[in-house]
Amino acid sequence: MQAEKKKIEQLLKTARGQMDGLLKMVEENRYCVDICTQLSAAQAVLKKANRLILQAHMESCVKEAFTSGDAQQQEEKMKEIMLLMEKMAN
Repeated sequence: MQAEKKKIEQLLKTARGQMDGLLKMVEENRYCVDICTQLSAAQAVLKKANRLILQAHMESCVKEAFTSGDAQQQEEKMKEIMLLMEKMAN
């Protein structure tokens, strides 16, 4: 994940800023549609960060499990990926 760490950190900081802005919008009783629009933007940033983390995991941990030849480790990594995919689909 080291290669993508800076990108991920920046995305999470952006999402944190968006969340602070959303809280302020709710406190100020801003227009509902504007809040929903900003919430969708924050969700998109978090999804992008999640995809980058998953990609890094596949390129390092999962790849390592399959090049090691350890069947138990390979099965474990496959189960992890399937669980993550289920969570991301919801």
